[in-house]
Amino acid sequence: MDSSNSNKQNNNQSLNEDPAGVDNEFYPGFKDVDAFVKYGLGTVVAATKASASLPQVGDEYDLYRSFPGFQEFCETQGDGLLHCMSQIMHHHGCRAHMRDRNKLTGLEERFDLVVDANDVILEKVGILLDDAAGVNRSQQPVMPAGFQPPKIVVSSWNRKGGDSGSGRSSETFRLLQAKNVTRPQLKFREKVDNSNTPFTPKIIVKPNARKPLPSCKSQRPEDLDVPAALADFIHQQRTQEHVEDMFAHPYQYELDHLALPENLLSKPEPQMYKPLAETKCSFIDNLEDLVAVNEKLTKTSEFAVDLEHHSYRSFLGITCLMQISTRDEDFIIDTLELRSELYILNEAFTDPAIVKVFHGADSDIEWLQKDLGLYIVNMFDTHQASRTLNLGRHSLDHLLKLFCNVDSDKRYQLADWRIRPLPDEMFQYARADTHYLLYVYDRLRVDLWEVGNGQPALLQMVWHKSKDISLKKYMKPLFTDDSYMDLLRKQKKAFNTQQLTAFRLLYGWRDKLARQEDESTGYVLPNHMMIKISDILPKEPQGIIACCNPVPPLVRQQINELHILVQQAREMPLLKVRHDTVKDPGHLTVAQQKACRVVESFQNPFRMVRCIDLFSHFFRAIRKHFQFCAGKFSLHCLHFHQESIKPGGTKRERVASETGESTPKPNKKLMKAAEKKNEDSTPPLVFKPYDYSQSDFKVFAGTQPHVFVYVLSDFAQKSNACAGNRSMSFFGGKSER
Repeated sequence: MDSSNSNKQNNNQSLNEDPAGVDNEFYPGFKDVDAFVKYGLGTVVAATKASASLPQVGDEYDLYRSFPGFQEFCETQGDGLLHCMSQIMHHHGCRAHMRDRNKLTGLEERFDLVVDANDVILEKVGILLDDAAGVNRSQQPVMPAGFQPPKIVVSSWNRKGGDSGSGRSSETFRLLQAKNVTRPQLKFREKVDNSNTPFTPKIIVKPNARKPLPSCKSQRPEDLDVPAALADFIHQQRTQEHVEDMFAHPYQYELDHLALPENLLSKPEPQMYKPLAETKCSFIDNLEDLVAVNEKLTKTSEFAVDLEHHSYRSFLGITCLMQISTRDEDFIIDTLELRSELYILNEAFTDPAIVKVFHGADSDIEWLQKDLGLYIVNMFDTHQASRTLNLGRHSLDHLLKLFCNVDSDKRYQLADWRIRPLPDEMFQYARADTHYLLYVYDRLRVDLWEVGNGQPALLQMVWHKSKDISLKKYMKPLFTDDSYMDLLRKQKKAFNTQQLTAFRLLYGWRDKLARQEDESTGYVLPNHMMIKISDILPKEPQGIIACCNPVPPLVRQQINELHILVQQAREMPLLKVRHDTVKDPGHLTVAQQKACRVVESFQNPFRMVRCIDLFSHFFRAIRKHFQFCAGKFSLHCLHFHQESIKPGGTKRERVASETGESTPKPNKKLMKAAEKKNEDSTPPLVFKPYDYSQSDFKVFAGTQPHVFVYVLSDFAQKSNACAGNRSMSFFGGKSER
């Protein structure tokens, strides 16, 4: 601070010496920018040094904090700093309420205010620097070729942003989300299978088959009254067939042996699409029209396919619409009405001589299998072609703009496609998704041929990737005891035992209710609400309601059951749980799995300690038994030694006592003298060791042999410590001692 004050004094002195330059001051007290920057830099450096010399948080700071004078000084300086910061923030138009004394929320609120103020100040500084450098921030940035800037949508569904330059007003649309749509699941001929069992293919007839359909997938009239997965399992048990055949891809063999003709691996001639006004478009919602569409598709060499799906009001999701376009005609098929009859399209969809063009077919392939029992053979995915060509953006609207100069409207991409009758806006949107796709398919093949220098390598790569997508199998989400851990790892929340128990119980309740009501888990209880309830653990049902905004309908209906689950979690002992050490083996890499196996191969010494604790009393009893036997044997030998010694110091022979002769009593003085002498020099004891081969080892059933040997070795080493600390090892064979 002294250096900064001296710099300021020098600047003021220089200004006073030159009164002619006072009028040309850059800032009061500074004649130019350099002087102001020099003074400001010195002030910042001095403040930084002063802050570094403050006591650090810990023992030193706590020691100084115990003095009332230091505490009062810190509070005074803190208030001054907060007041200064508030003035600066107020000057720049930011919120400046920095005097919150709440210990819980005050620090976080102040920190957020400082961060926001810094962002505003730095943004203004950047603008001023750009203006000083002559950079015009209002000009359009330079974009690479083919880049399409994102559109600004005023509202999600009902308003379209107009061109401000043309002066046109925005166009208003009808709201295309309906709350009272009749649930289409109620009209399905086959009930939706939300059971916690694996998915089995719905196909019952296999057209264009090179390998016949396994008999386990044939229709069984006697099993129509049970769920499909259970019926397949029953039939598999009856016929003793392999489980792999029941869950395998029906067209695995056909796709593995698919041979592409030469014309698909050569440079094509793009065929221009017809205008929408000149192309016939039909809405198919009955079986007769569907059969006619199938006949037309079997006579073509390629056609484009797209799907519209709804997943919010269904557990597994529903395929609501299918769009098919040929070179001459467009078809919009109502898959809700023809859900049970669409399997007849397998005749065209699995024909290897007909190319099926999709864009981003990863989800479409699974939806076709799940809802309609349809499979694809010989598919070309334009999304994979775009990625191979590195076009930068791989969305369908970008490809339409790049090759067809068509601006697609994606406002209806997330609309509720269950609405019937279908609004005209949604009808036209669905039609445009496939109308231009065949021309895009031709143009992408041309670019792949040219980028590959006239070689079919890139074309073969795209065909191969598309075939891999066709081989995908739909996997039904199955609930397990550890399913909640996947979501918990993604959220990166540190829960204690009570919170973790609540999260597990709520996750299981949500999954069960969603399957029963055929609703998505996000509709029953969104993830962020479930995490908030698990984190807070409300004591009352009103607290659970307060954690949800807006309150899901099923949560309001089942509030008492949710309250019981939360109470069960609150009764758990409160412990911390480290989630960073819990890893799912399925999410580990190959190297991490190998490392885990290596670590697990080492013997855990704490496991031995636990076994030693179990047998400690047993071995302590053995040691006491040996000591007792040795002491008793010593006393017996001493008694025999005293009886065999004569008064003259010579041994007398033992003779059988005569009848009626009394045994003389030993002399107590001689016995005490002998005992004292025996304590000074104890003769070596020789006794027969215990024969463990005669013991009953059933008492050790269920224990680990190597742990038992380790404990015996440790016991033997401690017992022989007096004999030179010699080690002693035991082997598995029979003892020769």
